[in-house]
Amino acid sequence: MILSLIKLARPAQWLKNGVVLAALIFGSDIANLQHVTISILAVGVFCLLSSAIYSLNDLVDREKDQQHPVKRNRPLASGKISTGTAAGMIVALSVVGLAAAWKINFQFFIVAAAFMALNFTYSLKLKNLVIVDVMCIAIGFTMRAYAGAVAIDVPASKWLMINALLLALFLGFGKRRHELVMLEEGATAHRQSLERYSPYLLDQLIGVVTAAVVVMYMLYTFSTEVSTKLGTENLFLTIPFVVYGIFRYLYLIHKEEKGGSPTRTMIEDTPLLVTIILWLVTVLIILY
Repeated sequence: MILSLIKLARPAQWLKNGVVLAALIFGSDIANLQHVTISILAVGVFCLLSSAIYSLNDLVDREKDQQHPVKRNRPLASGKISTGTAAGMIVALSVVGLAAAWKINFQFFIVAAAFMALNFTYSLKLKNLVIVDVMCIAIGFTMRAYAGAVAIDVPASKWLMINALLLALFLGFGKRRHELVMLEEGATAHRQSLERYSPYLLDQLIGVVTAAVVVMYMLYTFSTEVSTKLGTENLFLTIPFVVYGIFRYLYLIHKEEKGGSPTRTMIEDTPLLVTIILWLVTVLIILY
């Protein structure tokens, strides 16, 4: 039972909440112990809230997940956990997470509550609307980045928000393409919005967002405003890592038929994981 509850919480997906730390790295002093502590607590809050959302999503989709070759093994779809137990877990995680958010500060609590409201609405309704489904996921990532800023009371960078939004759109459309291609005729039974997608449409959307991600990140690194704020003009040195990472992910989507779980793909693909680590190390060296 304990292992099934842990699996339901999807701790592997907590990696996404690392976006909360972006404001600490790019907008604060990482040597500020108070800011570091608050940021780590903020990540913890979003881990709790994310697990509540994943649990609700699995609860709502338990019958559809039974049609999926991988998701049918999830605790609710496989019947290892009852709907009542899952509902109790959702309430507990939500209450504890929001209570902890309140302790950090009021603004952070508001963002966390809005994050929950958006994702609960997504799980119950919005995930069935074409394009809107991926937009909701992307906005959720942007809210994580914004929450990290308000948690430590630093200005939320518009560049940071835009880059988070575009990257999440890129990953989201890539995931939809993987689902559509892998499930084929059974795609609609698994996710209603897939009925209105096609591989060609998703390739077009991915192409637009790919170009936007690369160009926007380049503009960010060359921005005079950013250089003045961060005290360095060398952030452009991280561009090759971002470009390679984006292209590597495209390769995995189109040639390796991966991308169903962006988090798992990033962890399991060694070249991509190394690229992310090198990008982060280079950023820290440049800034600190």
